[in-house]
Amino acid sequence: MILQALNDYYERKGADPESGIAPSGFEYKEIPFVLVLDSDGHLVNIEDTRQMVKKKLRARSFLVPQGEKRSSGIKAYLLWDNVEYVLGVVSKGKSERVELQHKAFIERIESLGLEDDPGVNAILKFMRHSPSDCLADCDYAKEIIEGGVFMTFRLNTDTELACQRKSVINELQNSRNCQSESGFCMIGGKEDVLAKLQPAIKGVRGTNTTGGNIVSFNLSAFNSFGNEQGANAPMGEKASFAYTTALNHLLGKDSTQKLHVGDATTVFWSDTQNHLEDDFAALFDEPDKDNPDRLTEKVRALLKAVDSGSLPPKDNETKFFILGLSPNAARISIRFWHVGTVAEFSQKIAQHFHDLEITHGPRQREHLSIWWLLRSITPLGKSENIPPNLAGEWMRAILNGSAYPETLFQSAIRRIHAEREVRYERAAIIKAYLNRKNRYQTQDVKEMTVSLDKDNNNPGYRTGRLFAVLEKIQEEASPGINATIRDRYYSSASAAPASVFPVLLRLKNHHLSKLKKVRGIFFEKLLSEVMGEVASAGFPAQLNLQDQGRFAIGYYHQRQAFFTKSDKTEASNTV
Repeated sequence: MILQALNDYYERKGADPESGIAPSGFEYKEIPFVLVLDSDGHLVNIEDTRQMVKKKLRARSFLVPQGEKRSSGIKAYLLWDNVEYVLGVVSKGKSERVELQHKAFIERIESLGLEDDPGVNAILKFMRHSPSDCLADCDYAKEIIEGGVFMTFRLNTDTELACQRKSVINELQNSRNCQSESGFCMIGGKEDVLAKLQPAIKGVRGTNTTGGNIVSFNLSAFNSFGNEQGANAPMGEKASFAYTTALNHLLGKDSTQKLHVGDATTVFWSDTQNHLEDDFAALFDEPDKDNPDRLTEKVRALLKAVDSGSLPPKDNETKFFILGLSPNAARISIRFWHVGTVAEFSQKIAQHFHDLEITHGPRQREHLSIWWLLRSITPLGKSENIPPNLAGEWMRAILNGSAYPETLFQSAIRRIHAEREVRYERAAIIKAYLNRKNRYQTQDVKEMTVSLDKDNNNPGYRTGRLFAVLEKIQEEASPGINATIRDRYYSSASAAPASVFPVLLRLKNHHLSKLKKVRGIFFEKLLSEVMGEVASAGFPAQLNLQDQGRFAIGYYHQRQAFFTKSDKTEASNTV
């Protein structure tokens, strides 16, 4: 299903000449330097194709013959390769090996049998002139040699590369697959020349620089019924090229259809161009510095369309595909795979953002990306400290519309206990987790609201509110205090209220005595209101983990309520 969907995507994009997807047998490759030759094989110029992109030099992409997969062996690419193959200059390898690499490069060109072609003929003549000497007076010699960069050729009378000449393209198309076996292709569903090896897939974060494979049989233990390599999963060369090219296109540096969440690299596409294909990455990825409001803008537009029922009717029919990938040595693991309509995914994503909604400060972000939320529950706020597999599990829950992973909630609670701080991001995670767990596991518990809920009588929520009020009294009684009761008592108060709150309530009498009479009366009334049923039932001896989450939300809501301006609270606070 995955490979068929990628194959279909290749056919869709291949029909568009401006899609930037390579035709059969070719690939787009960034090549920093082009050797410009005259018809006699003399070097005219070494053309630097690099340009400054976002403060970094970036080479131009060219359409070149598809490179073969290579690891430790010597395999030359056709009419383009790194400096060791092209010029025989030692960059990173040993001189004996580089000599063999350069020889293989020349033999690959000669195997074309196109000595009569002016471009190919000029390259072969150049190879006889001690090609490494061309770097003697080159301003970029050091960069070329030390970087082991890719190079290719162009005739000075041509605008296209030598590998793009019509005679070369025709010869490649005629010679492809002439020695391969035919069979039934499991993707295309018809007879085709079978691929022995799958082209490498690059761009998955954490994989080898040479790429990895989704389909691979590189050990005898993986073979079945005496088959070897690709015969274990017969795929035609056309289909094999199509699905790998489509996936490499989605994973490309300039792709807008991929995003990284934790250790998972996610790509997405659809049957036809639509708003979700354009906006999916923006809904989950961290907005760039040039447009910090991008996430908020996209989420607002999505929520408005879903809540008002104004999604295009076509969204109910258009299929949308989401593929999560992660590295696994030389292979690529499928982390998750989701197929649905654009309308279905739009509704599930909108629900995710609705669940995360919680009151916050006016200068804080209205909507939060997954990356930003995950960072908030890690030590030191570093993305490398995100628990393994958590990002993929959370993404799967969002797209399935199911309860959030337990690890996410536990990480948020642990970080609050460690730092004794209920931040906006952590409160949003806890609130969303509790509501989704309650919703999808049919628990008869009141859902957490966006802002302060005075009617919520859950012991955890009530004691959390009470703790926030007691802290506020202390802060007003001792302005500028370095450490409040939160720094000393938060963890024990949220886990075992009965052992802490009697002490805190005795301390509050001392703090209230320092306040003005009217202000003291205001807090006494607020304490009576907040304690409510807790006063009659008594403080619970212990709170389970979920009620500790409600404690955090109650504390957060009450703290936010102190700083939320309203006519009523302003009148109370200024009397």
